[in-house]
Amino acid sequence: MDLQHGFNLLALLAMGHFLADFGLQSDRMATEKCPGRAGALPWQWWLTAHAAIHGFVVAVITGQPLLGLAEWGLHALIDRGKCQGRYGINADQALHLLCKLLWVALQASTRQV
Repeated sequence: MDLQHGFNLLALLAMGHFLADFGLQSDRMATEKCPGRAGALPWQWWLTAHAAIHGFVVAVITGQPLLGLAEWGLHALIDRGKCQGRYGINADQALHLLCKLLWVALQASTRQV
């Protein structure tokens, strides 16, 4: 993977992240995905659904369903940590974007033969 392709992939993943985290996440989902928040659905469903959206975005952009599954799991863990007060929004977003760098690096390493 050349530098231009890597940058383009990172840009698309970052844009996809912000679309999924801010554009597609409702206020209800943002609140009720955290443990201890009252809602019609258990918090686990909200968190799973939110993280699955992110996983889908990564899978579609990269063409790699396994990267989508990895994103799904890591996104859920990162958001759970934020919900538990382990860190704030800035660290949360930085961790999410670091995941995108990891996906680009993995894509680059698997395409070099």
